[in-house]
Amino acid sequence: MNKSTLQSLAFITAAAISVVACKKSDTPAPQQNNNADGQAMAAFRKEHGPAFEDFTVDAAAGAVLTSSLGTTYTIPAGAFQTKTGASVTGSVTVSVKEINSAADMILSDKPTFTRDGKMLVSYGEFFIKAVQGSQDLQLKKDSGIKVAVRAKPNGQEIPMWSGDSTVTTTLNGYDYLNVAVSISIHTPVRSGVLWDQLNTNGYAFFNGSNGTLNFTIDSLVKWRNCDAILSNSGPKTTVLGYFASHYNTATQQDYMGDQPTILYFKPHGQNTLIKLYDVILNAPVGYQGFYSYQNSMPIGLQGTFLAMSTINGKFYADMKDVTIPSPTGSNNYATFTFDPQEVSESTMVSMILSMNSK
Repeated sequence: MNKSTLQSLAFITAAAISVVACKKSDTPAPQQNNNADGQAMAAFRKEHGPAFEDFTVDAAAGAVLTSSLGTTYTIPAGAFQTKTGASVTGSVTVSVKEINSAADMILSDKPTFTRDGKMLVSYGEFFIKAVQGSQDLQLKKDSGIKVAVRAKPNGQEIPMWSGDSTVTTTLNGYDYLNVAVSISIHTPVRSGVLWDQLNTNGYAFFNGSNGTLNFTIDSLVKWRNCDAILSNSGPKTTVLGYFASHYNTATQQDYMGDQPTILYFKPHGQNTLIKLYDVILNAPVGYQGFYSYQNSMPIGLQGTFLAMSTINGKFYADMKDVTIPSPTGSNNYATFTFDPQEVSESTMVSMILSMNSK
């Protein structure tokens, strides 16, 4: 998989600048481009995607919160502190966002595959933040929020994952007076999110008496994912998705911004979503599109592709039920061709929602 290739291309023309450090961040990235169609796609997803639910909590007393999806969050007394380490009392606003369906994954751009391309079966993705006034809060070192999710997993223990959706990169260079300077830039993760398995608090445990998965979140403003690896030991191939029409070339040219053309794949019967996000390079018209992680797509797997584009403010989409085929001839890959046609905004929302039943 060459997921670093596209991001690194953005820096080729930046003369006398070198990357000296890279860290992950969950702070929303500022716009890095003038890609109006990409921004329109991002705005569409934000408008129709899952929103935060806000709760008011007495920090000194703690609380048990229940989301609209029935998930409970048990916040212990005195759990919060400021960034400088001072204990927090008084009213605190706790905000929770949950993603538990393929449609929500698409609308939030939070697919379920690992950093190295393994497919994950999701029992929920969670993001928690807490503020007092305008001040962002943290959890104390030995504190944590206990979460109980209504789910019946295939197994008693489900791995937990931590995810980041933006990357902060520090660069060295020189200013207009030839003085050495360092700057930081925030860039979106092209895959939507980077999932890494947790080492501490690394599993959710099933409680058969009440039918919930239970785990602890020990860090705020971090995505947490309660997911099992989708096991498939059979042969695999690489998939290329070609767009016969309505491929927005800004996707090819803008390596640091929001993608105006997107391709997702959902295996049938699994709460799993794959995003093919690496752009096919040097592609002639009709072969522009995306490729999967190398040798990651199980041969014989049935699923549904959803191809989406925004071009000049209009929406285009194509949905295709497929079976991943064996490569033919001397090819070491399989191909699918998509022909997105213009749809209304409401129709595109309906197509995304229909992915839940695939």
